[in-house]
Parts: sequence; C-alpha cells; structure tokens
Amino acid sequence: MFTGLISDIGTIKSITKTVDGQSFQIKTSYDVSSLDLGESIAVDGVCLTAVKFEKDSFWVDASLETISCTTVSSFIIGSKVHLERAMQLSGRLGGHLVLGHVDGVGELREKYSEGNAVIFKFRAPDSITKYLLDKGSVGINGVSLTVNSTDDDGFSVAIIPHTQEKTNFTNYQAGDKVNLEADIIGKYVYSFMTQGKDKTREGLTSGIDLETLLSAGFSKD
Repeated sequence: MFTGLISDIGTIKSITKTVDGQSFQIKTSYDVSSLDLGESIAVDGVCLTAVKFEKDSFWVDASLETISCTTVSSFIIGSKVHLERAMQLSGRLGGHLVLGHVDGVGELREKYSEGNAVIFKFRAPDSITKYLLDKGSVGINGVSLTVNSTDDDGFSVAIIPHTQEKTNFTNYQAGDKVNLEADIIGKYVYSFMTQGKDKTREGLTSGIDLETLLSAGFSKD
C-alpha cells in the first residue's frame, strides 16, 4: 500500500522481454542496499515487485496483464517514472490510500496556468469517473491528487508548484496517457450504494442506500 507521495523519479535503464511479460531495470537515487528482495514499489502508480538489484538500480517484472492494462507498455529506455516505496504503518499518511492497482488509463486533454498552479484536464473512462467526486482523491501515475471538478468527459486537478517540482507533470502534453486509480474508499461506498440490500454475505445485507443516508442527515450534495 502507498500514500501517493512520490519519493523519487527513476529512469528506465533497460527493457527485456520475458516469457510472461517484460522486465525493467530502473535507475534510482534510492539507497539500493535498503531495498528488500520481493518488496513492492509503485512505478508510475503500478505496484511492481523488486526482483534484482544493482548499485544504482533495481529490476521489476511486469506481467502481460499489467502491460495490457497500464502505461507500462509505453515505457522506453530513458523514460522518467514516478517511484514510491510501500508505506510503513508507523509513518504519516500524507496523501491517501493508494494500492498501486490501476483501474484504467486516462488521457491528458489540456493543461493551462491558473495563478501559481497548472490545471490538468484528463479524459477518463466511465469505469473510473463513476467513483470520482469534486474534492475527492485520485491517483495519477501514482501521485495522490485532489479532484478539482468532474464532467461528462473526465475530471481536472490542480498541480501546485511543489508537486510540479517533485513529479514529471510539467513534461506531460495533451494526448499523453496516464495510469489512474480511484480512491479505494470511494469504490467501497459505491459498491454499498449500488448493490446495497441485494448483496448478501452469509445471510446479511448492508441495508445502506440513498434513503438510509438521507434519513441519517446526509445531504444529496
């Protein structure tokens, strides 16, 4: 599990085809001696397993399924990628709960400056936007961000100077593809709301629906 706070920007150093997918060597500023064999590292928001190490780099394997569902398929030698090691339960959760399980691929529609921030508008499939709401959380290439607004075509976020400095967002151009992960809490709420009384586990139903929430004092907004 991750927080969506990027701790390094790595570089794809080599790519090797394997029977089950591809192996990527990633150059990093991490102290490689502190990495453990088999530990999870988020690479552009994709949870991958470290399988080999060198002085300044580590290897991860991506399955055919991962390659087909994420932007890993577009990695080339020299690509810059966001890196984050798995969170420690004793640490601060500065972003939101990010699993590294990509829900789908979005596309940058446009970007423009607004004050000291840059607004990014992304096109996203309905399978992701149904979980998003204004001022909620979303993971974009592994970065924890706040949804500014949603529309029929996708959503927008504001990238503040600090995030611009610590990530690759300044290099993104219209048409670029990104990995998207909706907030896991939103997914569970959506599941309860849509399946509610029809979803039974061991004879019990959730009993949660819109009427239940309204009667408890929650607003439709």
